[in-house]
Amino acid sequence: MHRITVIGGGFAGLTAAITAAEAGAKVTVHEAHHTLGGRARTADGRYRTNDGPHALYNGGPHWAWLKQRDLIGPLAPLPPLEGARLRLRHKGVLRRTPPFAMLRLLRRGAAQAPVDTDFLTWATGVAGEEGARAAAHYCAVALFHHDPGSLSAAFVQERLRRATKLPPEAHYPRGGWSGVIDRMAALAWNLGVRVETLSRVDSVPAGSPVVVATSLDAARRLLGDPALTWPSGRTTLIDLAVRTRRGDAFAVSDLDAPGWIERFTAQDRTLAPAGEQLIQGQIPIAPDESRADGTARAERLLDLGYPGWRERLTWRREAIANGRTGAVDLPGTTWRDRPAVDRGDGVYLAGDQVAAPGLLSEVSFNSALTAVSLALGRRELDLKHA
Repeated sequence: MHRITVIGGGFAGLTAAITAAEAGAKVTVHEAHHTLGGRARTADGRYRTNDGPHALYNGGPHWAWLKQRDLIGPLAPLPPLEGARLRLRHKGVLRRTPPFAMLRLLRRGAAQAPVDTDFLTWATGVAGEEGARAAAHYCAVALFHHDPGSLSAAFVQERLRRATKLPPEAHYPRGGWSGVIDRMAALAWNLGVRVETLSRVDSVPAGSPVVVATSLDAARRLLGDPALTWPSGRTTLIDLAVRTRRGDAFAVSDLDAPGWIERFTAQDRTLAPAGEQLIQGQIPIAPDESRADGTARAERLLDLGYPGWRERLTWRREAIANGRTGAVDLPGTTWRDRPAVDRGDGVYLAGDQVAAPGLLSEVSFNSALTAVSLALGRRELDLKHA
């Protein structure tokens, strides 16, 4: 029987543990925190917040894998499109529709963007600079980067297409991601996975394959490998609760600069007490910008989409999320150029900044499956239903 050690009990780590156990391996998971989940944890208490939006996109392979194992659970229904009140900030005012030039980038049959050109340059040639900038900024919902136009055109185009797809790909587990994590943990336990919480690993265990399913920064420190770096986003994350007011926007997307604010209780009333609304904004900021810079931009969007929010405020918190929003690919690079899953000597990486395809959490999922396949020495692990 194969023995596999998984370091990290977040989404990638639990995916790796379940996959390995289903293939007959004896698995131990080490999690430094007292609970599982990593960035997929949902806060306890009156306000059920996640460390970021954490939508599940049903166009990716992890959706079928989770659904087959009955791990998704109940979903919060999305507001009807005609009443969703999605608003777009453009030229300082809210509007219901994107600028016409931006739509040229969304039309069916549009040319495939190149890898080696930045998105703003390529998109300007298709839709003009105004449409190109609006599209790049809209992609903040799936990129969390302060300058999406500077990234690989092919990379941004894929995320633009999926973020604007109708009907929407994004779905939200009711009650936050904790339910998904709890179901994954229960399945792992039923498969015989040994889970050790409050178990910080300072050196790689010897004698069996190891899947390091941590952040790239943590993996770099653990493995002592300075090559484990890749660009990511940096954002001001703001969560707040306000008393309910009729007419509040469902979401406000900033087309003048990267930024997105969403009222999560519009689809899931369980996230806040009765009579209150839970709102989250994630505002990308440059390396030389402060949390206060992001907060100021978030408050301008709040003023537009949620009038009187200051007088209705019942709870608030802010934080900086640095390098915690997944990989971004610069011109001339693709996911294949990121740190490889196979690090040699029986060590494998899984997470959202390594060499695997997908959007957001899909990268963690795909890298976890690849890591387990390599760890078990199987080029063709039985993943027919993944």
